[in-house]
Amino acid sequence: MTEAVDPLRPAAQTSDRLQPILFAVAIFTSACLVFVVQPMAAKLILPTLGGSPSVWNASMVFFQTALLAGYAYAHLLQRIPTMRGQVAVHLTLLVLAALFLPLRISGVLGDPDAAQPALWLLATLAVSIGAPFAVLSATAPLLQAWYARVRAGHADGANPYVLYAASNLGSFLALLAYPIVIEPLASLSGQRWGWSAGYGLFVLMVVGLGVQVWRRREVGSADPAPLSRSAPIAWREKGMLVLLAAAPSSLMLGVTAHLTTDVASAPFLWVIPLALYLLTFVIAFQTRPAIPPALTLGLQATMGAACAALIAFRTGEWLLVFAVNLGAFFFTALMCHQRLAARRPAPDRLTEFYLLLSLGGVVGGVFNGLLAPVVFNMVWEYPIVLVAAALLRPWSRREMRPWEIICCVAGVVIAFLGPVSMEAVRYAPDVRAAVPDAQLIRIAQGVLGIAAMFAFLVRDRAVLFAVVLGAIVWSGYHLARGYDWALSERSFFGVMRVAKIDDPLMGGPVNVLMHGTTLHGAQAQGRSHLCQPTLYYATSTPLGQAMLQTQARHLEGARVGVVGQGSGAMAAYKRSQDQLTFFEIDPMVDRLSRDPRWFSFIDGCADGPVRTVIGDARLTMDREPAGAYDLLIIDAFSSDAVPTHLLTVEAIRGYLRLLSPDGVVVLHLSNRNLEITLPAEAAAQALGAPHLHQVYIERQGQGQMAEASTEALLIGKSQAAMAGFDDDRRWRRLASTDVRPWTDDYVNLFGSLVRQMEMSAR
Repeated sequence: MTEAVDPLRPAAQTSDRLQPILFAVAIFTSACLVFVVQPMAAKLILPTLGGSPSVWNASMVFFQTALLAGYAYAHLLQRIPTMRGQVAVHLTLLVLAALFLPLRISGVLGDPDAAQPALWLLATLAVSIGAPFAVLSATAPLLQAWYARVRAGHADGANPYVLYAASNLGSFLALLAYPIVIEPLASLSGQRWGWSAGYGLFVLMVVGLGVQVWRRREVGSADPAPLSRSAPIAWREKGMLVLLAAAPSSLMLGVTAHLTTDVASAPFLWVIPLALYLLTFVIAFQTRPAIPPALTLGLQATMGAACAALIAFRTGEWLLVFAVNLGAFFFTALMCHQRLAARRPAPDRLTEFYLLLSLGGVVGGVFNGLLAPVVFNMVWEYPIVLVAAALLRPWSRREMRPWEIICCVAGVVIAFLGPVSMEAVRYAPDVRAAVPDAQLIRIAQGVLGIAAMFAFLVRDRAVLFAVVLGAIVWSGYHLARGYDWALSERSFFGVMRVAKIDDPLMGGPVNVLMHGTTLHGAQAQGRSHLCQPTLYYATSTPLGQAMLQTQARHLEGARVGVVGQGSGAMAAYKRSQDQLTFFEIDPMVDRLSRDPRWFSFIDGCADGPVRTVIGDARLTMDREPAGAYDLLIIDAFSSDAVPTHLLTVEAIRGYLRLLSPDGVVVLHLSNRNLEITLPAEAAAQALGAPHLHQVYIERQGQGQMAEASTEALLIGKSQAAMAGFDDDRRWRRLASTDVRPWTDDYVNLFGSLVRQMEMSAR
């Protein structure tokens, strides 16, 4: 007898084959949206808090917290027994969250609080994009939970965690695409509408998955039953899962802060650690990991020991330092995430597992983004967590062997011998005079390298390994003090340090203000050079020339505004009849520049009071009356954190509004990594404002801090304002550029990076 053919069965079989693809594509899409919105939101917040890397770190704390909220929602949603009910609730929340689109930064909380900018940032992001981000971030665990139920009885249904690799692959690709493809090709408003369209597409995908669930009865299937309950996750195991997730999260932010503060300044540097962080998730949750866990443990011990030996040193081959630090971070994160993947529970505990994972991410982010800037005066969180992560390696259960104890003691003793021998050299002037500092550093690194080899030998003993690493790190920081740091302080905006150097050509001792690896000012302490403007602010540089020319025009008194206070060197020019205003975003910089122990340009050299306005310059200058200044100096572009909103057409139009009829604005454009002169020139062209360009090369035979090579663009309120500059041969007119000007809606940092690389290659 011939069996009757069910006409719905072919459709059911086709649907069955398409299910894995639909789930993977939906998870991939949501991950792309989640990681495109992060740099986009940071860019939207830029005009209020500047371009400090700390803004990105604090933003990451918000995103990790919103991710935790999304994962908690996905976990609680599992209490609804039917998948139909879960789909209905999720679709409803997705539609409600769409009311916040297109994305924008809400002004309901007003301007940032200079005393607590991090709290303002977190609250503003929560009000502005919290709802769509949290609901969207729930996708990865929620769809994996649905997949486990829909595919129950299939081989792939037993391991829904493999979809987490697809999620992180989408995050990884979106992260790389933003600075390279999205930002150069799309305006900010275009990005916002494009993201909204992507959000709508994702909602349609969830609708499609919902239809799959609803149609199951049509093909003779019941609603997927809840998975059978496995044993609860023990509290000790929950704690271990949180720690394994917290360490990589902390290290990701820590290595970013360390490299930008203590090694080198570079644009897009934050992309690399975050991309590596996501890549470790992809590898860890693969069915067959590209890097086996056993190999990961060996490489983590190797790179961790090497990093401990080099972490404190700011000299040497910076590419090697980058490679070692990023390598240590990558393999430590991979080790933790592989240990997480090995501990993943049965599919019915999937959402709880991801909730604990996201909680660990928040713990690591809060420690680095909120607590560390308050507790530490330098980026200590990075070496502390790097050493602590050694304790997350597997603990051997076999009996301790004598040679392991001997290796541990030897490693600690050798590590501590370095500081002792270096102190002996410091107290032996004859020896120190015969041995250059660079050679002393190499000797110290060699000693710590030997200690690192002993650390590697005890890698299977987590506690002993951590003890030796801790000794190496402590010794390294003691040896690699570099400058004689008289002061190190930290705020939300970064680490500021005051160094003391000796420069006979400048009368002896000189105090130097540094933000990471960038000089922010210097002042000679000898009476003969005490009030001499230095570095970019010397009388011979474009900034000094503009100041002297403006004062010559306005003998009755010049009104001058300076964006970026630094050590306050521009105050050395101030005459009694002049008015000088600094616009500074960081209250700590204002305090240090006015502290007579370090700098006296403002309170000692300036003739009369000097005003400081705290806050982002775009916001605070908007409150100044039109025509209030004869000279504006915009000096915020010499570090890796380029506040691009100060170079847009709208920003320059605002500067011109503040100028008197014969006033000029000088943009200080010196930058090691980005070509930002052409976008600034293009903005001046777009406004029809006359402009001149100068590249000043510092002269030889001056003091070490007396001058600095400086690139500047001078823009006049009118052609009459260029009098005195037009006939100065040091200033020249640039050829017309076809580079697209930056606006509040469009910035192309990647194009600036490419142009700078092309110029360096010539």
